[in-house]
Amino acid sequence: MKIDKKSDDFCFYQARINIKKYRKKLGITAQELADRTELSHQFIRSLEAIKIVKRPRLDTLSRIARALNIELRQLFDDINIEDIDIKKQNNSKNNK
Repeated sequence: MKIDKKSDDFCFYQARINIKKYRKKLGITAQELADRTELSHQFIRSLEAIKIVKRPRLDTLSRIARALNIELRQLFDDINIEDIDIKKQNNSKNNK
């Protein structure tokens, strides 16, 4: 999936990649993040899924950032190829 950096969806794409990056860095599962945010496990999984277009509300992203012990702005940090590769590797593992 290729997203133009100038598109409206790019900031949401960045946030989705960074949610998974910071979750992994914290060493928690998607279920644990769901529990901490009082969001459903399915919502967290679909949010992290690169193939599904999600535009979460800002208050939802704020809840997730708090649960990850980061500032909201960090969800919009630049992403690098390693972050995207981790997502692709995890998606390919799930498809096997």
